[in-house]
Amino acid sequence: MNQSTRDDESPSITPVRVADYRCGGSEPLMLIAGPCVLQTQELAFEIADLLTKINERKDVNVVFKASFDKANRTSVDARRGPGIDEGLRLLEQVHRHSGLPVTTDVHLPEHCDPVSQVCSLLQIPAFLARQTDLVVAAAKTGKPVNIKKGQFMAPEDMRFVVEKARASGDGGVMLCERGTFFGYGRLVNDMQSLPIMRSFGVPVVFDATHSVQRPGGLGGATGGNREMVEPLARAAVSMGTDALFFETHPDPDTSPSDGANMIPLAAFESMIDKLLQLHATVRSLG
Repeated sequence: MNQSTRDDESPSITPVRVADYRCGGSEPLMLIAGPCVLQTQELAFEIADLLTKINERKDVNVVFKASFDKANRTSVDARRGPGIDEGLRLLEQVHRHSGLPVTTDVHLPEHCDPVSQVCSLLQIPAFLARQTDLVVAAAKTGKPVNIKKGQFMAPEDMRFVVEKARASGDGGVMLCERGTFFGYGRLVNDMQSLPIMRSFGVPVVFDATHSVQRPGGLGGATGGNREMVEPLARAAVSMGTDALFFETHPDPDTSPSDGANMIPLAAFESMIDKLLQLHATVRSLG
């Protein structure tokens, strides 16, 4: 775990405290990572063990992420996850096993309180970024909230989402870029959105794996192109992002969701090494 003690962060950014970490400004890069959806304790521990290794060795602060419910699946027959009770039990076990802070998605206002009892960071999915009741309920928990920009929203419009959260709680707000609709079957990234959203005084996160989704690309499921994850992450680091978001899995093609976008666990650490080298270079340029 790497906790910065410097006080020279950019005055325009209010760093957000996530457990013992701080994200934003001159703080270490935050890495939010894990499987797309919770499956088994064994799988979660395997992924958490690698993330813990990275957290101990690198100038990076790692948060474990996995969803207990994928509520926006393409098909009614798609597997959604273990549900909130079992999911929170698994996330608590991951935290105790690894020592890493954990985060997960909330989809309904009533999810926020129980999730805040386990998670150090609450995440609002992109499709729900404009849901006022959900944003307010998440902020009222007092925990920091990572809000993904809707695929249908301009970055400028996220200012109003920040205002909703700040008016409802003081845990802090992070905004996450995850791509914008380009036609019906593809997402594109406008890297201008990162400094635009950062100008609101909040740390920004770049979600590299969901940015390469191809909605409905597999017919009844979402496709993607994981080969583009690292190039996009490099671009985001070059733009000065405060955090990166990835999904990883030992065998992505067997994951219940988003396998086409996910980085194989065996390749994950080497990718992070290269991104941290780039991050250090960008920081050195001022």
